[in-house]
Amino acid sequence: MPFYEHVYLARQDLAPAQVEGLTEALKKVIEEQDGSVKGTEYWGLRSLAYRIRKNRKAHYVLMNIEAPARAVAELERQVRLNEDIIRFQTVRVEALETEGSAMVRKGDKGGRRGRDEGGW
Repeated sequence: MPFYEHVYLARQDLAPAQVEGLTEALKKVIEEQDGSVKGTEYWGLRSLAYRIRKNRKAHYVLMNIEAPARAVAELERQVRLNEDIIRFQTVRVEALETEGSAMVRKGDKGGRRGRDEGGW
């Protein structure tokens, strides 16, 4: 089965628990279509580059999916109908990330750089 990375942006006024519930609902859609979600990552509430539907921030979530194309088509249909999701993108990949994504690895660097590490 093919692999996909699905990222969606949820409205800023949702609580993190509501975003988690939304992720579980989308996971259920994939599993009903004979697919599986290999992992999810919540990237947090982040600022947007520009306003989208009057939102300046959004909750970012990544889902690693192994599923047939019809399952991904149904997932995208459900996402389009959901008013809490303001943007999404699904990309087919050759293999899923075994460790964390680049966003998670970026957060592991541990704070700001000092002057000795090439800062100012």
